[in-house]
Amino acid sequence: MKYYNIKNHSQKISFREAVSQGISSDMGLFMPEAIPMMDESFFKRLSEMNLPQIAFEVGSKYIGDEISSISFKTMCDEAFNFPIQLKQINGKKYVLELFHGPTAAFKDFGARFMSQCFRHFSTSDNQKMVVLVATSGDTGGAIANSFLGIEGVDVVILYPSGKVSELQEKQLTALGNNITALEVDGTFDDCQAMVKAAFTQFEAKGKIKLTSANSINIARLIPQSFYYYYAVSRLKSNKPVISVPSGNFGNITGALLAWKSGLPIERFIAATNINNVVPEYLESRVYNPRKSIQTIANAMDVGNPSNFDRLFELFNGDWAIITSMISGYWFNDDQIRKHIEDEFKRSGYILDPHGAVASLGFERYLNKNPNSIGIIVETAHPAKFFDVVQPIIGQEIPMPESLNNCLKGMKSSIRIRPEYGCLEEYLRDKYSE
Repeated sequence: MKYYNIKNHSQKISFREAVSQGISSDMGLFMPEAIPMMDESFFKRLSEMNLPQIAFEVGSKYIGDEISSISFKTMCDEAFNFPIQLKQINGKKYVLELFHGPTAAFKDFGARFMSQCFRHFSTSDNQKMVVLVATSGDTGGAIANSFLGIEGVDVVILYPSGKVSELQEKQLTALGNNITALEVDGTFDDCQAMVKAAFTQFEAKGKIKLTSANSINIARLIPQSFYYYYAVSRLKSNKPVISVPSGNFGNITGALLAWKSGLPIERFIAATNINNVVPEYLESRVYNPRKSIQTIANAMDVGNPSNFDRLFELFNGDWAIITSMISGYWFNDDQIRKHIEDEFKRSGYILDPHGAVASLGFERYLNKNPNSIGIIVETAHPAKFFDVVQPIIGQEIPMPESLNNCLKGMKSSIRIRPEYGCLEEYLRDKYSE
């Protein structure tokens, strides 16, 4: 399998090169030459397969012969050694819980798979790998946890100061070792722009190699398709609607990869907070990225989502085809809070702000399509947002042990301005002789 640069289709590279580079020199994202089609026998066996088995069969199509079957099976077993759960809330709505990993967020799937790839592809040369990450909340913690202690790899995480939850910040800043947190006086979009600029402007002079660990990296994106096979195969009904809380649009793009490979899905819902660039595009055909606005669903506070380029590519840029499969809805903080309260009173289920946005999106769709069955994607444990959710439901949320341990850590971050020059200065000072 070769991967091409969506800004220059003639540039084609291997899976290993795509993982190592993260993004091309002209800021183009990499995409597989063709979306692998899964055969009929795979879908017949799917409901009996666990997630590592699904990951092995699907992932093998993307990596080809670049990793041996024995090694790749071990990588999948180690990356996905935590539960995934699909729970029914009512007759129409199921919740896909993706928060049972070590950092209680769906980013664990992509981060752990990617770290396994880095371990496998690591070389014995003297060049240090520096992983740059921009995070709006959960990505940074998952990457930090997955790469902690890996020899020859440093992780530098940029996050917007005051715009992540207390728990999320501790997951970024309390690990030490080979993990460094840069606290940026700006927005996630500033962080993302600084990271992207580093790939084209920073002159490492052979001492270090920069790569990305955001969902712009193909090794983060591909595993985000695996759990959709699992979820759909566990339903008794045909073709569910998938409602995905969307920020940088990697999660819904992963779902689209699964659909393109033959997974039966009725429709996708791109549900966002007031950072509604994509729902606005789906309504008007006008794509107008802008500065993000802070909300209680902070992981979706993205005004210029990187993976929209991939989504656009999957449909050959045809708005009519895109809107034939994807609906977009957006909701403000008051609507999110009310829905968390309403759902808790109705069913006792505790949604986090992001899952609430997905749930609201499906309910909006259900108003005009009452016969549909939906899977809403719950991307983070509600305890990660206890300061928002507990006052709404009026009771304490049980805290996973991993999050309790995280809260005990001491924050350590480096404060910088939202300018690329500040990131360049940090990298130059740290990695120069």
